[in-house]
Amino acid sequence: MIHPNRKQPVSLGILFIGLLAAFLHPSVATDAPPTAPPLTDPGRPDRGNYTVVNGNGTACLIARMGLQLNVSFSSATLNKTVLDVMNLQPNVTKSSGSCEADSATLLLIADEEKTNLTFLFSLNTTSSKYHLSGVTLSAVWPDMSEPFRASNVSLDYLRATLGRSYMCREEQTLAVVQDFSLNTFQLQVQPFALAGDMFGEAEECQLDEDDMLIPIIVGAALASLVLVVMVAYLIGRKRSHAGYQTI
Repeated sequence: MIHPNRKQPVSLGILFIGLLAAFLHPSVATDAPPTAPPLTDPGRPDRGNYTVVNGNGTACLIARMGLQLNVSFSSATLNKTVLDVMNLQPNVTKSSGSCEADSATLLLIADEEKTNLTFLFSLNTTSSKYHLSGVTLSAVWPDMSEPFRASNVSLDYLRATLGRSYMCREEQTLAVVQDFSLNTFQLQVQPFALAGDMFGEAEECQLDEDDMLIPIIVGAALASLVLVVMVAYLIGRKRSHAGYQTI
């Protein structure tokens, strides 16, 4: 009498789940822990509303976002370089700026001018695409041994089409220079071709698209897993019946 292999469906299921986990979390084995933890963990920042108006009083740039600054600086008390994380608080942040035909600037001043953050957006009139091309930070925080300043005007972030807004609900990190990066939360911004003070149609970031895609992948994978287990079970059962012989 031939005995069927009853463990086949379970083995296939375990293998399928392992492959799915590797696909959905490819960075588990490659992500390295940070070299130095930040001095503080301020938590998730509040979302602020920021507007730039032109000469006739109409909005030419609008932004809604939570902002978090990651800054490495020389500590006066510890006598070494440290990493600190600070949330930009909307209730103590003033916004201003300017708008030109192919460029727009958003200036955020917080903590009684102790933190000045500038965003520069550039428009390519040929392709009708805009992007965040520059970020500058000036900061004088209590433990800094000297004022901190960082700037990069060769960036290519937050790219979208003229007349539309750029949106990213997920947290994303914008690397500016080695000692400074910026985390954005629930970001929506539009620096050109506004219709009044309203955002145009949103173009979503890749992070948001991936976040929407994962549940679909998981659902399809689970359905496939159920099908594989059922087929394996039926094959095993058929072999079981075929293995019995009449005496």
